[in-house]
Amino acid sequence: MAMNIILLGPPGAGKGTQASRLVDEYGMVQLSTGDMLRAAVKAQSEIGKQAEAVMKSGGLVSDEIVSGLIGDKLDSLNADTSVIFDGYPRTAAQAESLDEILAARSRKLDHVIELEVDEDALVDRITGRFTCAKCGEGYHDRYKLPKVEGVCDHCGSTEFKRRADDNEETVRTRMAEYRAKTAPILPIYDARGLVTRVDGMAKIDAVNDAIEAILKA
Repeated sequence: MAMNIILLGPPGAGKGTQASRLVDEYGMVQLSTGDMLRAAVKAQSEIGKQAEAVMKSGGLVSDEIVSGLIGDKLDSLNADTSVIFDGYPRTAAQAESLDEILAARSRKLDHVIELEVDEDALVDRITGRFTCAKCGEGYHDRYKLPKVEGVCDHCGSTEFKRRADDNEETVRTRMAEYRAKTAPILPIYDARGLVTRVDGMAKIDAVNDAIEAILKA
């Protein structure tokens, strides 16, 4: 039977990593609104054209367009395909829309899993990370340096890069944005007994185990 879950947490909490594991292990499909918007614009679908026009004008893509994308994607999947919602819903209005989208397709929301983080520790985690410019292997100033200084363990390249937005000011701004915009939807799902919180600061395998225990309960 299809399972529908929402994975919540601020940027850097590890949602992408955990979603990838669920995709690999359970054949779930990750619905990332950002990826879907880019794909729709590239494909020049009807919704993609609408989104492109809005983005070109500097506006924000409406809830209606995002909900249309979600609905179209669900329609393209087999009814027994389990889904992870990533980046949606972000607001109470979107949460209401999601209920309607799922109900119209005889689906329901099974779990809302929030990866809880410590803000200061998250800032440390994000601002210290860098990657190999050639193969993308990830490193960290304090927790995972290359075995040979300046040489990638994986491919031997000596070129590394950092994301321009991996700085403390940006990370704290994104955290504040998450608290202001996304966290308010939690009481809606809390009231329905759907929310489970997981320690997002734990090791990746431990977080994965905790999520799997929730899904199997």
